[in-house]
Amino acid sequence: MAEALVLHEDPRSGNCYKIRLTAALLGLPLDARAYDIMQGETRTPEFLARVNANGRIPVLQIGAGEGAQFLPESNAACWYLAHGSALIPADRFAQADMLRWMFFEQYNHEPNVATLRFWMRFVGEANLSDAQRGQIEAKRTAGSAALALMDQHLADRAFFCGDAVSLADLVLFPYTNVAGEGGFTMGAYPHILAWIARIAALPGFVPMD
Repeated sequence: MAEALVLHEDPRSGNCYKIRLTAALLGLPLDARAYDIMQGETRTPEFLARVNANGRIPVLQIGAGEGAQFLPESNAACWYLAHGSALIPADRFAQADMLRWMFFEQYNHEPNVATLRFWMRFVGEANLSDAQRGQIEAKRTAGSAALALMDQHLADRAFFCGDAVSLADLVLFPYTNVAGEGGFTMGAYPHILAWIARIAALPGFVPMD
């Protein structure tokens, strides 16, 4: 991949980290431009006009200057980086199964596990709005259900789509690895803990900031 790659990110974000992890495992050089989402740095007129009109990160920038392209959405960015590599299975069903877990991550996992981690670690429960506090129990229940499903799936396989690591693993890893920061009891999920250790042992692995 000859294009210059720049990740517009907040290093504390698991969605940003999954892109850095994918690039690291593929040996792709990736520059970074950091923003503090707590300070509204992704909502400035310049960011909205130049990087992402949706005001969110991560955004993968491909190329530089007038010809630069900007790709929002973390899983789309991971797919772009991994295209043509072993991180995307060649088998048609295995590829669709990988996408299934990537959709699961954004629909069932991230809105619950990641949100609670953000609220508890960075915002602080005392600083949450009444509406947010009212969602804690439901998000804890839904997040625990997602983790339980993952643990069950990993009981008889090394990775989510069989014996080889794929993007399914890389997008699920970040917020699962730090789920304890959101109040989830990770000791209840021994197969997830074994899988976390396998991911951390991959050649080229980089830890989350």
